[in-house]
Amino acid sequence: MSDQLHVFLFERFAARGALVHLSESWRAIRRLREYPQTLERLLGESVVASALLASTLKRSTGSLIMQIQGQGPVKLLVAECGSDFGLRCTARWEGGLSAAAPLAELIGNGHCAITVGGGGDRPMYQGIVPLEGATLTGALERYMDRSEQLETRIWLFAGRQNAGGLLLQRVPQSEETDSDDFNRAVHLGATVTANEIYTLSAPALLRRLFAHEDVRLFSGRALRFRCTCTRDRVRNMLLMLGKAEVEQVIADQGKVEVTCEFCNQAYAIDPDECRAWFARGH
Repeated sequence: MSDQLHVFLFERFAARGALVHLSESWRAIRRLREYPQTLERLLGESVVASALLASTLKRSTGSLIMQIQGQGPVKLLVAECGSDFGLRCTARWEGGLSAAAPLAELIGNGHCAITVGGGGDRPMYQGIVPLEGATLTGALERYMDRSEQLETRIWLFAGRQNAGGLLLQRVPQSEETDSDDFNRAVHLGATVTANEIYTLSAPALLRRLFAHEDVRLFSGRALRFRCTCTRDRVRNMLLMLGKAEVEQVIADQGKVEVTCEFCNQAYAIDPDECRAWFARGH
């Protein structure tokens, strides 16, 4: 079950689901940077959510990026699940954070943007939902209801060693389908606990939750921490920043050094090389 995404279908009514369990990948992310406890929990829930939401997409090049921005002490949180199911996340904050602070207090007046695609020739799509509620799950459920018109319920958990979650989603259905079926599945799904997500295999967990339902479980997909930063991306970022800005950095620091916020990889760029990039335009 470790670092796996499992997708499943209900055979007798139009609904699907996904399970995510993270251990090594989540610990790898935590080792990269020290976060306040309440933000660490929110970050773990966010990276789990990115994988759960990605499970609902048709697989193609590109990724699913969840970006939370606000005017509270947490200024930015980004969680990404790539088309290869590589995960990464980061956050920026100011000052101390209360251990029991709800989402509304951490983010303040903010919003959550979900960006899908962007790889190869696939156009990017972005949906935005205000962070009106006290939980991340509430915001994401509203996003799915509004942007995808698919009723979705999500449960997220994050601890020091593990993180995980469960998603249930109603899919387009015929009029003959009993609408109570999905409601029953949601009622059963709501009984899931963090310990069950962390310790039970996918088949065992589905048997525990949906013992009297006919559920088809598909093969799991491996999840892992993977950062997509490269020297070429750093070059492109500097070109977008502009020659004047980069020359000011060189004047102030005598060099150009960029550190990836996701993995802490440092890229030291020789000033003459930077100037050559601008001279060539790439």
